[in-house]
Amino acid sequence: MKQYIYGKNTIMESLKGEKVIYQIYMAKNVNDERILFLAKKKNIKVQVVHKSILNDMVNHGVHQGVVAEVEGYDYYSLEDIIATIPSDKQPLLVMLDGLGDPHNLGAILRTCDAIGVDGVIIGKKRSVGLTPVVAKVSTGAIDHVKVAQVTNLSRTLESLKKKGFWIVGCDLNESQDYRAIDYNMPVVIVIGSEGFGISRLVKEHCDMNVVLPMVGHVTSLNASVATAVILYQVYNSRHPLK
Repeated sequence: MKQYIYGKNTIMESLKGEKVIYQIYMAKNVNDERILFLAKKKNIKVQVVHKSILNDMVNHGVHQGVVAEVEGYDYYSLEDIIATIPSDKQPLLVMLDGLGDPHNLGAILRTCDAIGVDGVIIGKKRSVGLTPVVAKVSTGAIDHVKVAQVTNLSRTLESLKKKGFWIVGCDLNESQDYRAIDYNMPVVIVIGSEGFGISRLVKEHCDMNVVLPMVGHVTSLNASVATAVILYQVYNSRHPLK
């Protein structure tokens, strides 16, 4: 299914990769030589239009004067994601339980790309999918991070545990400081929804829970911020400074 993506960085990353791009629309006052060069190289038509047309295309999203019509984003099977993990790498997956904000998902994909997460797992119900807003916020990371969409998160965790994964939930109950864990093992980091956290059935499959210390007046962090903090601790644990 075709969809519109927007923003210079998002479209540049798509042009650099194998994404099917049908056409690019550029505002009259925009002249991005990088996009024009790659579009010409790939024989992709660039149509100059009025900014108001771009506004309507993306429901007044911040398009920076460039919109592209592309093939919709595909999901990977979890089996395909696991099969592509290098044999000399400790696997690292992220599961998002009920995440509903596309801005959070986009930001999480950006962090996952930055530290080399092998794949992200989301549910088919009550979860945001791979939308144009997610693509924009991810600044192109959506083209590099594999995302699996599964029917049942708890059964997926059961399957992963049989494959040797340890499940680490970000949850307050019976938790320990996120810095206390040695993440040098196959790991799934589970992040709950913005308002309700990790669901009961998913929580039952967590081998351990971690919490981020809070010494200020607020009691929680944005889901994408918390994910970034934990993922960089995983990276630090696996790649300590010499």
